[in-house]
Amino acid sequence: MSEETALMAQGLTKSYGKVRALRGVDLQVQRGEIFGYLGPNGAGKTTTIRCLLDLIRPDGGAVRVLGIDPQADPVAVQARTGYLPGELALDPNMTVEDTLHYFNALRGNKVDWGFARGLAARLDLDLGPVIKNLSHGNKQKVAVVQALMHRPELLLLDEPTLGLDPLMQREVLRLITEAKANGATIFFSSHIMSEVEAVAERVAIIREGVIVEVAETASLINRALRRANVRFKQPVDIGPLANVPGVTVLSRDDGTSVLLQVEGEMDDLIKALAAFPVSDFETERPSLEEIFLAYYEDDQKEE
Repeated sequence: MSEETALMAQGLTKSYGKVRALRGVDLQVQRGEIFGYLGPNGAGKTTTIRCLLDLIRPDGGAVRVLGIDPQADPVAVQARTGYLPGELALDPNMTVEDTLHYFNALRGNKVDWGFARGLAARLDLDLGPVIKNLSHGNKQKVAVVQALMHRPELLLLDEPTLGLDPLMQREVLRLITEAKANGATIFFSSHIMSEVEAVAERVAIIREGVIVEVAETASLINRALRRANVRFKQPVDIGPLANVPGVTVLSRDDGTSVLLQVEGEMDDLIKALAAFPVSDFETERPSLEEIFLAYYEDDQKEE
């Protein structure tokens, strides 16, 4: 394992009875990057994270976190990481501040309380109330603060914006990018495509316990299907456009406009359009969500 590698999993498998949650997961996350882990509920995202932290034991495969085998030394791994689980169990009778002090004690009292209180302020989190009186969203804010407050070198975040309103979701994403700027590595799972697209440099898509794609986020979007809306100065015969390799006609309007789907490079289409009286040309890239859903649609067609 390279010193530049923060997380590594090879051939990771895990079953719960007859349910195969992970079926040979291979992952490699580099130090200092934000890595998005995409999949619907039940795809294996949480199971992967729990195996990385030795909160559960995999049935097979190898795992290294910051160069450490978490099964051999889970305390060392957890001391250097910030973990935000999908649902953080909190003592309902403790105040928010006492809860944060408790997590600080578990980590050897290394927290800068000025920094911790600053995080709470940015998330509009009151430190005074007891946990049982908090809304779900405010409990999520407590979970975010406890994961970030000791400035860990590795963040493992499971659905970090779950239950937060849009303003707080954006603030959490800003905190993630700031953590990266300060040298941290971030591995976060999500089923919200827009937030992964906004901050992740690379992304893995997991489907039914198997990684089906690992790529740079921009590359994944750029190489997917595009749509092109072309308007003409006068009615034309668009037949030749339908014969361009990789081009499919989605809709047309009396020969004065056409909506095309383009697979691959745009060069052949641009050259073909040179022969037409084009008045306007617009292209639209697919979102990460559209790409993600395409994987599942393709899988259903295969089945």
